[in-house]
Amino acid sequence: MTAGHAYQALICRRQRIRRSKLKNTEFARLMDNLTSRREPFALATVVKTEGSSIGKPGFKVMISKDGGILYGSLGGACPESALVPTAKKTIATGQPRNVKVFLEDVESAVEGVVKSQSEDEIHVETNCGGMMEIYVEPYLPQQRLILVGQGGKDPVEDSLVKQGKMLDFEVVVIDHSPELTEEPDELHKDVDFDIAKYKFYDSDSVVVLTHGAQDVEVLESLSKFRLRYVGLLASKQRAVDDIEELRKKGIDRAFIDSIKTPIGADVGAITPAEIGLSIITEVVATKYGKSVPTKNRGASPMPVRQA
Repeated sequence: MTAGHAYQALICRRQRIRRSKLKNTEFARLMDNLTSRREPFALATVVKTEGSSIGKPGFKVMISKDGGILYGSLGGACPESALVPTAKKTIATGQPRNVKVFLEDVESAVEGVVKSQSEDEIHVETNCGGMMEIYVEPYLPQQRLILVGQGGKDPVEDSLVKQGKMLDFEVVVIDHSPELTEEPDELHKDVDFDIAKYKFYDSDSVVVLTHGAQDVEVLESLSKFRLRYVGLLASKQRAVDDIEELRKKGIDRAFIDSIKTPIGADVGAITPAEIGLSIITEVVATKYGKSVPTKNRGASPMPVRQA
């Protein structure tokens, strides 16, 4: 073993010992803490081994969305660091993966990287000589669909509550006097509710249904947060006026460009339920990093609204 390999092995061993001191109770507390903060993470668990490896079936690590090892061990920092890109990808896609980590000498590892045609094979430079099969599972917070309404009967808002819950979104309604046929998961009815003080998360999807009364004020407040999706239901002219007003206020250009208006996928929607469907389609597509056909930005149908 070279001096470099000896040093690497020592670092792996120190990190393994340090993290092994975390008990199962700490693991549970970490999961609860991340869940309450709506922080995504991945859990990588050894399910099978062949040959020589320090990691054994049942060994696991918890990996943050930024790639940090929060808990546990796979037998050393070497295989753990190699697994980080896979963990981050599962968090991004929401899809678990089963990977094989080959623990090889330098020559075999380089050859394996060159020849491998599968993303589910990882070749790590170490002297163990074995293989670990690892199941990597993402843990994602429940997605929130946040609807900002203006009060009164709004069939589109009502439709979005129903469709959002059907698709397992946590539906939040901020509206002082909504008329809904189904209860949202969270409802804020204070007339003077300050959206700027609400706790938003990166994964939130927000639909603005204020019908001109507070469009600009609401969007200005939302511009201070990093959000996955912001959509404005508005007519062509009102959307143009709102955007111009935001520009005059000096709102960040990137945020203005991110606003979906006309909102929703171009499915030829006419009825409130269809408009709701077009909006939720675009929200789901954005969630998975996909694009859907949309109307030319700047031309939106008037929402169907009843007095």
